[in-house]
Amino acid sequence: MACRTTLGPMSDEDYGDENARLSGQVRRFAKVSASVGGLAAQVVGARMLGVKLDRGRHSAALKAALGGLKGPLMKTAQILATIPDALPPEYAEDLRQLQSNAPAMGWPFVRRRMRGELGPGWQGKYASFGREAAAAASLGQVHRATASDGRILACKLQYPDMASIVEADLRQLKLAFSIYRRTDRTIDPSEIYRELSERLREELDYVREARHINLYRAILKNEAGVRLPEVLPELSTSRLLTMTWLEGRPLLDFIAGAGDIERRNLVAMNMFRAWYVPFYGFGVIHGDPHLGNYTIRGDGTVNLLDFGCIRVFPPSFVKGVIDLYVALCDGDRDLAVSAYETWGFENITSEMLEALNIWARFIYAPLLEDKPQRIMESESGVYGAKVAHRTHVALRRLGGVRPPREFVLMDRAAIGLGSVFMRLKAEINWHRLFNELIEGFDVDKLARRQEKALKQAGLPPPPPP
Repeated sequence: MACRTTLGPMSDEDYGDENARLSGQVRRFAKVSASVGGLAAQVVGARMLGVKLDRGRHSAALKAALGGLKGPLMKTAQILATIPDALPPEYAEDLRQLQSNAPAMGWPFVRRRMRGELGPGWQGKYASFGREAAAAASLGQVHRATASDGRILACKLQYPDMASIVEADLRQLKLAFSIYRRTDRTIDPSEIYRELSERLREELDYVREARHINLYRAILKNEAGVRLPEVLPELSTSRLLTMTWLEGRPLLDFIAGAGDIERRNLVAMNMFRAWYVPFYGFGVIHGDPHLGNYTIRGDGTVNLLDFGCIRVFPPSFVKGVIDLYVALCDGDRDLAVSAYETWGFENITSEMLEALNIWARFIYAPLLEDKPQRIMESESGVYGAKVAHRTHVALRRLGGVRPPREFVLMDRAAIGLGSVFMRLKAEINWHRLFNELIEGFDVDKLARRQEKALKQAGLPPPPPP
């Protein structure tokens, strides 16, 4: 296979023998079916035949099966667990705990992969290269290395045959959605499936991820509370991403050592700005805020580490998010309908509007009151589950709804960050923080900023609304 040592446009040759071959898909399909198929059969039996099912035990087994498979099914399970009532509550709670901590591949694998990406003399391009993985995720693993100039590096190496695995897993996911749709027609997951498919395929492209990093470095260059890695293009390919290493502690370790509320509030505010300055300023959001994708420095600065799951929105969608906030503040029904229609919801009756607003009021609640408060009145997540259930019941009574695809990662970000703020026990005036962020918002100015930033990073513009 030809060696690529610079970042540039991808071609079919870049993937070489890792294109989505039928044989690879068949092997993956068989492996997934062996792990998950029996569990799925139990669900079908419970639904169709009245067989008793211990949901608690079953969801734990499903979590264990997905956690050992690597690949996008594990990542997809994390995302689905944040969409209100896309899964039964017992399953959502267990799958929420998946943190992409799959076992790492060994040194023989790493050596072969690195030779394939950088050529026979690849080790001479680093001063040192760690044999053991520093972290293992769903699509690849990270090794710590040292550059010839002494800089500490993070080398993200993709697992083999991931294109085949993604396609096979997407077939399984489509089948799972089909089964779920037959048993509960409240949520039409067709747009959710389209969104997940597109984002997962993008995550295989480390050239694109490198451009995402450059985009975020430009967007957040004036944010003192956020740090981002720097890409080394000469040591990166479509399946190897070499970046500068960012020292920091996992969030849970930071919380254990941070007793004072001021430090915890500072981290929460830095997280808030790391996610929402790009969104409200440029129409871009990091769609995967789980605990493995950032670390915390001693001064409360947040390190952003992973940029595979980035979503670019049409400027009109960002305006719709702000319009819904204003509508909830002012009780403006017409503006709320307009906001939902901008998002892609259709045929919004008065009853449908109220059903959608049940969830919207929950998501926007911390932003509506001008006072310091925690992000949620309950720390257990039970309240959120109850709100999701009320939303589900109301939508089912109205014949169901098809969430637009943009809703998936927006909801993922909101729920994921809310979970972080709950863990931090942060007490912040979210209302003022948010209003400072959107003050003077102008959709045309956002469109111009977005176009310029994406062009400079070598990324395509968002699709039209």
